[in-house]
Amino acid sequence: MRMMLMASESGGEHGGGEGLSGYIAHHLHHLSSKEQHSIFDLSIVHWDTLFFSLLCAALVLVLLRIAASRATPGVPGKFQTAVEMLVEMVEEQAKAMVHGSLKYIAPLALTVFVWVAVMNAIDLLPVDWFPTAAKKLGVPYLRPLPTADLNLTFGLALGTLILAFYYSVKIKGLGGFLHELVAAPFGSAKMTLNPLTWIAALLLALANLLFNMIEYVGRTFSHGMRLFGNMYAGELIFFLIAGLGGSMTIVGIGLHLVTGTAWAIFHILIVLLQAFIFMMLTLAYIGQAHAHH
Repeated sequence: MRMMLMASESGGEHGGGEGLSGYIAHHLHHLSSKEQHSIFDLSIVHWDTLFFSLLCAALVLVLLRIAASRATPGVPGKFQTAVEMLVEMVEEQAKAMVHGSLKYIAPLALTVFVWVAVMNAIDLLPVDWFPTAAKKLGVPYLRPLPTADLNLTFGLALGTLILAFYYSVKIKGLGGFLHELVAAPFGSAKMTLNPLTWIAALLLALANLLFNMIEYVGRTFSHGMRLFGNMYAGELIFFLIAGLGGSMTIVGIGLHLVTGTAWAIFHILIVLLQAFIFMMLTLAYIGQAHAHH
């Protein structure tokens, strides 16, 4: 079980004088290129987030490639059936959200869903496995859950924003995209020889541009923050539950196992649900890029 190893590890660290707060602080520390002293610093790289996210991406691509190569027209096996059901589910959602060619969008949505789900699923492994193994190799910190890192979730959200801009320009043309920025959602004033109409047109264009900029920034922020917030909270709850077994008493270990098992089972739903929500928001934003205002 996920929580059993945590009990022994957290019990040892609790006994070291740092307590539960020290245990949590250690596990929330990233293996980074240097210490971070400001909220925003582009020069810092979280090597553990980069490694585990790329590892999960490689695993997803290999699994999907195996499924594609083993696909047969006859009676499918269990693995092929599961993949086909997943592909059909994603394709149906893509058709409902995006009114255009799905040649690249549906595979993109499938990749996003599976990739995020696999990264989220790391949180179901004992949290002391990777840090303990890394410590034996001389690595002081290692945080294996990529989606609990705001850098990764915002990176995925920014990628979605770039794709939305790309499809907006592709579908509407550069002129149509720029016109939409200053003409939607409040419309534009009809310009005549009256200078007041020029002022009204300029004010409306500025209002539309400001509204669109706020919308793009707001939805990108919420897109990345939603996944990060849920996975960070779930990870933190696992650490707090681990503290119940730190005293190594019968009552503490019993509460640790019961609450840990219950939360792990419930967390499976969160892992899949957050991956599905992230995929659906990606499709929604790309679908909006296909719509004409």
